[in-house]
Amino acid sequence: MSDVVFDLENPTEEHRMLRQMVRSFVRDVVEPQAEEHDRTGTLNVPLLKQAGELGLLGLTIPEKDGGAGMDAVGSVVVHHELSKSDPGFCLAYLAHAVLFVNNFYYASNEAQRERWLSKVISGEWIGAMGMTEPSSGTDVLGMRTSARREGDGFVIKGHKALITNAIDADVFIVYAKVESDVTTFVVERNTPGFSVGKKTEKMGMRASTLSEFMLDDVFVPAENVLGTVGGGVRNMMRNLELERLTLAAMSLGIADRCVDIMVRYAAERTSFGKSIAEHGQIQRYIGESFAKTEAARALVYSVARDVGPAKRNRIGTDAAKLFAAPVGKEVADNAMQVLGGWGYCNEYKVERFLRDAKLLEIGGGTLESHQKNLTKELLRKVKQE
Repeated sequence: MSDVVFDLENPTEEHRMLRQMVRSFVRDVVEPQAEEHDRTGTLNVPLLKQAGELGLLGLTIPEKDGGAGMDAVGSVVVHHELSKSDPGFCLAYLAHAVLFVNNFYYASNEAQRERWLSKVISGEWIGAMGMTEPSSGTDVLGMRTSARREGDGFVIKGHKALITNAIDADVFIVYAKVESDVTTFVVERNTPGFSVGKKTEKMGMRASTLSEFMLDDVFVPAENVLGTVGGGVRNMMRNLELERLTLAAMSLGIADRCVDIMVRYAAERTSFGKSIAEHGQIQRYIGESFAKTEAARALVYSVARDVGPAKRNRIGTDAAKLFAAPVGKEVADNAMQVLGGWGYCNEYKVERFLRDAKLLEIGGGTLESHQKNLTKELLRKVKQE
């Protein structure tokens, strides 16, 4: 028999070292600041810049262009570990590193990379992505933001809403329709006609900011088009797979932390003269939480091995997020039940993880959209047999 031991979470030594680095960063730097930024509802911008110094903002960008050259598994590792401590900050990280940096790189040309890439990889500039609108989210083709040709460029008019990092971002990827063709543009914050609204208050993920932004006849030159005119949907769908996978990894991180909290609490707490871990209902919460967390781990990491810029895996990424997203919320809820009144208070952090977990059933595609996508793809496969 082979002596090789397969490590699901760390398939290579490089992945293991990445995880070790991120865990140290989380323990020493992320964890101590998490409660404050959840309470104030602010993004820790210096912390995001520190992530840039560690090479995490360009994690999936090839080394030849200044990135870390890691794969989807590496991205899952970072989102998994960050979310054990601060899912809100991790969401801001995802909006920058995946929704902007990864999206931008694989749609951009050399001139565009020369202009913007080093700024966002270093953390000098913060990025955001504008797709959702007040009247359309999952229904991407229902967007109303438009771009008309004018001179040597385009004039963009529209309104984007629920945009993570908008309050703090310096540069944005914006999706707009040129006639009926969805197209991707890069728009800098200081462009005339571009404005950001006030912060949108929300239930959880408060350490990442959320806002709307408006484009009132914003002129951008033709060189600000990412890819081709009409190529926006392709850009979007390619990036959505990594986005959904990393959102699933965030839910896994929440579940991991909450299992640890409830097990430690059950080991120390007594009621009716015995450890609460001896009560059958507590055992059910712990046992089911652990089993579902392990199932989510297996699915997320196995799918991650089959995702990349040249490898499409819509079925796998939809399935991973559909299964994993509710697990984080359920396990956090179970932890709150095990801790009782202490779980409802903020001392054990469970209430924050429960608030944060709900977003993962909505953002990056609702659970219902994943159900629809999976059914559509599975039916298509049957018809091709």
